[in-house]
Amino acid sequence: MNTPIGQVKGKEMIEIDGAKKSGSGTILRLSVALSAILGEPLHIFNIRKKRSQPGLRPQHLEAVLTAARLCNADVKGAYIGSQELWFYPGRIEGGNVEAEIGTAGSIPMLIMTVLPICAFAKRPVHLHVLKGGTDVSHSPTINYLKHVFLPVLKRMGLEASIEVHKYGYYPRGGGEVTLNTQPCPHLKPLILEEFGDIQEVRGVSICTYLADRGVARRQAREAERLLRARGYDPKIEVINDFSNPIQKGSSLVLWIKTDTDVMLGSDSIGEIRKPSEIVAREAVKSLLDEIRVKPTVDIHLADMLIPYIALADGESIYLARMITDHMESNMWLVEEILGVSLNVERRDELIALAKK
Repeated sequence: MNTPIGQVKGKEMIEIDGAKKSGSGTILRLSVALSAILGEPLHIFNIRKKRSQPGLRPQHLEAVLTAARLCNADVKGAYIGSQELWFYPGRIEGGNVEAEIGTAGSIPMLIMTVLPICAFAKRPVHLHVLKGGTDVSHSPTINYLKHVFLPVLKRMGLEASIEVHKYGYYPRGGGEVTLNTQPCPHLKPLILEEFGDIQEVRGVSICTYLADRGVARRQAREAERLLRARGYDPKIEVINDFSNPIQKGSSLVLWIKTDTDVMLGSDSIGEIRKPSEIVAREAVKSLLDEIRVKPTVDIHLADMLIPYIALADGESIYLARMITDHMESNMWLVEEILGVSLNVERRDELIALAKK
């Protein structure tokens, strides 16, 4: 994109119907982020209309308020259950920012909301998030963000790191994380067209206050067994964590890296009465499903990267194994708000997503 970010598509007020496409929190999160980056006010209605509990839940509310702190925004309609919101952004300054979810709401989802905003801050951002879930359902795990998502964004010039102080799980949460970012006003394009040859298979298996049951070790051992049966030599780190005494839990993240700098990841979360071996099998199956068709991003990265390639200078392209609801929502939003159209074409078993 050759024009300055604030001049991509000028409007008095960005109007977004949150019931369109997936009708999920994805639409809220990305709309707020793009509004902040453009410096243009946003009116979004029918928030999370298609969900069983429509409107703002605690994690969505705190994501909006954290975004507002980052860009000195005025916000109207920001309360639990609200289905309509007005967001009036100011300048994205950066600095130290605190966020507190107060439930097991997803910390990774909050980070995904504000990370694009942090890239366009005037100075580094130090975001401290308290009392949330690091590893919860319907969200990437914190270690997926740390070991898969952020390394891919680094290729685009965005320097960011995550430090986990406390892991948090459903239903009590209690997780604590710090996100540190450096300003990146000009994102580089992302060109990933060749899968290449797999160089390494790695992972992190973690359990919190479940070391006596060998949960992290069992998750890792089963994942290693399944991957070795397919001819891979995985190296999975086992972490017996004692950071959060109020909520036991576990998770497993796996990823591969190829000689063309492709990274594909998968994860799975432990639950009560869910054997550790099932956690491993879920993560391994998801990873093997990706490897089988040789994409250049996994299905989660495919939707998470859309705002970044839309905001980046120049042409980007990557290959995914399918179009998901979240991808469709994000493609629709970047066209609505930024005026950026992404081209989609089928390549055998893959979908090529390109910004020209």
